[in-house]
Amino acid sequence: MYRISLRKEHFSAAAVTLAESAEFTVTGHRYPSGVESVTVRNSRGKVEVLPFLGQIIWDAEFDGVSLRMESTFSQPKKSTLIEDTYGCFGFHSGLLAAGCPSPEDDHPLHGEFACADFDEAWLEIDAGSVAVSGRYEYVKGFGHHYEAVPHVRLHAGAAMFDIDLAVTNLSAARTMPLQYMCHLNYAYADGARMSQSLPDGAFALRESVPAHVTPTPRWTAFNEAIQAGTVATDLLDSPQEYDPEIVYFAEDLDRYGKDLEFRMERTDGTTFCTRFSSSDFPVATRWLLHNADQKTASFVLPGTSRPEGFLAAQAAGTLVELAPGQSRTFHVSTGIKEEA
Repeated sequence: MYRISLRKEHFSAAAVTLAESAEFTVTGHRYPSGVESVTVRNSRGKVEVLPFLGQIIWDAEFDGVSLRMESTFSQPKKSTLIEDTYGCFGFHSGLLAAGCPSPEDDHPLHGEFACADFDEAWLEIDAGSVAVSGRYEYVKGFGHHYEAVPHVRLHAGAAMFDIDLAVTNLSAARTMPLQYMCHLNYAYADGARMSQSLPDGAFALRESVPAHVTPTPRWTAFNEAIQAGTVATDLLDSPQEYDPEIVYFAEDLDRYGKDLEFRMERTDGTTFCTRFSSSDFPVATRWLLHNADQKTASFVLPGTSRPEGFLAAQAAGTLVELAPGQSRTFHVSTGIKEEA
């Protein structure tokens, strides 16, 4: 395997080829906003990663189909808060806290790691794949100390790609709370049908109302219809009802098996797919939003807990505790499902 270090000063407005083979092309450039970007292309499509900004997956496209949500962002923005650059395909929500904070929580939306300023970044290249990776060290006096190393890996001839994250508690004396969600913002597709390797009824409607949601009478009535069972919750046929957002949870996923698959089949036959292990992620969230500014059908967001903030996870007993020196790894495979 070859490793190529990436440095911020090597990026410019003009795209530069960083590596190339018969199957792969890797290019880098800097947006007008100042954010560095690396795009890995294979014969099926591309994945674009922001190597120094949280290793956010800004874009993904395969077989001419965009996987990314629609938003008001034309480019990534330099920021410390994910809501200030919320136009991406995917990001890492966490790690000391994740999700939407309650009024009593003191963490930012989706945690401190989502827009982390990475200490270093690099490419990993072998005969069959190319990965964008990097390292971020979080350290605070009288606080927590950890290292996070994500990978986004694209394989030859594939329209699915891997997202991995390794987290190590570097403290010699202090246990670290860990709350993580792999936040995949898939494109909304009207008429698409969602399915998964879970039994019917595994997903339940969210009953709490986070601070960023302002209920309307129509939204409340739609929620009541879902709870009454009069709405087909697996079919995207009511875009006007997904504003504000509609959210579902499936929990204790290990009771359904270890290796899980979630799908969203569009009317053109293209099937978006996400696979992960219930031993990594015991909770699945589904997030639907459709308005003039943002359109997404996040048919599954793998998580260690519900995305309702640190205190809610603590109360539910779903916080992961990393002992001094302990590590945890997470793995997700996502993209366009190959036909059998």
